[in-house]
Amino acid sequence: MANNKENKGTRAFNETIKAYLEERAENDALFAVKFANPSKSVEECVTYILNSVQKSGCNGFEDDEIFGMATHYYDEEEIEVGKPINCQVVVNHTVELTEEEKEQARQDAINKLRDEEMAKMRRPKTTEKKVQDVQPSLFDF
Repeated sequence: MANNKENKGTRAFNETIKAYLEERAENDALFAVKFANPSKSVEECVTYILNSVQKSGCNGFEDDEIFGMATHYYDEEEIEVGKPINCQVVVNHTVELTEEEKEQARQDAINKLRDEEMAKMRRPKTTEKKVQDVQPSLFDF
């Protein structure tokens, strides 16, 4: 199970990489042998990708670029993975919420609306009298 401190995007990223690698292994017998290497893991693969991204200095990548890094990790027998990086990954894929998370989001929205309405009711009503410019009329002279 993913670490509770991971955000949804990071979990989705890990799952996306894993799904890509598994599908590639199903469709490519040569890659399947490399993917089955017991000295390699999806977790290390993700660490390798994150370190590669960090070294590049870029903030955005095409899917194919990231998948290429994942494949490269498995293709190379000796590869420097780097240290695990504590970061948040943003994916441009839809992240599905569980029913529990949907209910929590609904409750949060209801609570926020309630708090906003309560704040409005607590504000003192201002009874500003409109100050009109007093202009003398011709009859005042």
